[in-house]
Amino acid sequence: MENLNAAFEEGKTTEIIEKQTSKVPSTTFLVAAIAAMGVSLALQCVRKRHTSLFIGQWAAPFLLLGIYNKIVKVAGHDRDDD
Repeated sequence: MENLNAAFEEGKTTEIIEKQTSKVPSTTFLVAAIAAMGVSLALQCVRKRHTSLFIGQWAAPFLLLGIYNKIVKVAGHDRDDD
């Protein structure tokens, strides 16, 4: 199959980032997101509202990093469609 994105190849920096990112297990990001929600809940229980909201907002970025991690593993720069 012809590579339709041949004109848009990634740079060396992207290759380095993807190589390092793909070494991290996907579960790490899920655990980090759940931990952030748990810490946020605990802080709510001890009436640390602002800190709780700050920590609670970390869950979404952790999950997005997990999605990026999974995409890199499945369709990273070194994957071919042949």
